[in-house]
Amino acid sequence: MARESRHREQGTRMLIAKDRLQLALLQIMAGRIAQGADIDQQVFAARIEAAGDSYDALYDLALELREPSLRPDWPYREPVAWEEIMAESEQLDPHSAWPSQDLGRAAEKVRSAFLGSVCGCILGKPVEVDPSLAELKAAAGKTGSWPLDGYISSEFLDALGRRHDSWVQTVRENIRYVAADDDLHYSIIGMLLLEEFGPDFSADDLFRCWNLNLAPGWTWGGERTALLAQGMERHHLFEEVTAGDDYDVLLLNPGDESCGALIRADAYGYACPGNPDLAAWLAWKDASFTHIKTGVYGAMFIAALIALCGEADGTLGGNERLDLVSEALRRIPRNTRFAEVVRDATEKIAGAGDWEAGYAAVHGQYADFTHCQVYQEIGTLINTLKFASSVEQGICLQVCQGNDTDSFGATAGSVLGMLFGPGYLGERWIAPFNGEIRHALANFHEHSLNALAQRMAGLPQRLYAE
Repeated sequence: MARESRHREQGTRMLIAKDRLQLALLQIMAGRIAQGADIDQQVFAARIEAAGDSYDALYDLALELREPSLRPDWPYREPVAWEEIMAESEQLDPHSAWPSQDLGRAAEKVRSAFLGSVCGCILGKPVEVDPSLAELKAAAGKTGSWPLDGYISSEFLDALGRRHDSWVQTVRENIRYVAADDDLHYSIIGMLLLEEFGPDFSADDLFRCWNLNLAPGWTWGGERTALLAQGMERHHLFEEVTAGDDYDVLLLNPGDESCGALIRADAYGYACPGNPDLAAWLAWKDASFTHIKTGVYGAMFIAALIALCGEADGTLGGNERLDLVSEALRRIPRNTRFAEVVRDATEKIAGAGDWEAGYAAVHGQYADFTHCQVYQEIGTLINTLKFASSVEQGICLQVCQGNDTDSFGATAGSVLGMLFGPGYLGERWIAPFNGEIRHALANFHEHSLNALAQRMAGLPQRLYAE
């Protein structure tokens, strides 16, 4: 009997442990309440606790949390399905005519955007520990480096008092190449999908690309949930199924509104200069595999904003750039929490006299939304867009505002690189990489930074020809 009990215990390790499932359900419950669900948090948490001895009971609770009824007073309309998203958006038609393009100029802008993203990512990596501007400013004050104007030093990290695990490869004195990072991985994956399938890639194409390239340890949040769940479901011993048919993004998926999908949007914006509708649709196809609502709208917004910057004049100044934000916002459902935050942040930043005042206004309203929680971070990105005088100065502004410093440093680099184009990112930012990118993608073997930038630059030609 002891041997049988041991084997039974070992067998259950193929499933998520019940106590971890309970923790996941508590996170999902909190997320659903934030999304307007009509749930009594105390009562439902007690039910999760009481169900702890039974997988069946816990799964029944997961089904209840899949799509619960909304509170009667919930003021937002936040669709998940594409048709409803289109209906609720002011302007969203991916099949509309693409404006004529100067593809040579577009390629130069995409190259600048990708390199800006790389530099912003590496700049932010050593301090990806959810710092605030006040903490970063205090550390910089001790080292005479405020505001930032170059890669972060070990001395700065000593003054800050904490550092990300990646600091060894990404502090100023140690940089020899572009270190691996999930933000950059997803940009490359977006490029691979568009190169192979064009705009008609499917959820199955996406999952296959992930499965061949991404180690689970290089994924977080909804991405890891999907990768592991699909890995079990699509085991080679089972009958073949497609990802779009068998993965339910609404079921047992904590963190479904985090910024994970947003950081996957850059390549779709690169590919569609002047066509924000198409960029938003491509981002939706990618994002909706793992995220819902704010998690998806953020990705659509970023892709649309990058696409709009691709056609914009880099000499636009100050509040004129905020018109790009408003235009990108037309590509997501208008009556959502995300749209409300973007409108509010834009209004606050429009009235700010400098970037620190803009940050103070956004942080004062959204300080509770920290690392990966989108709302404060999207506000700081809008702040960066208004006040940046170049790509290199802008990525420094973005990282100085804290939170998810590498992800939004990368996004800021993409947005500003597409806005300004070449000539706004000094060679001192690129030279330390020695032309090498050491990504961790298993089935992609290009490690030349220049060659990869050139492939990214070819995306508009690939999609414009469709």
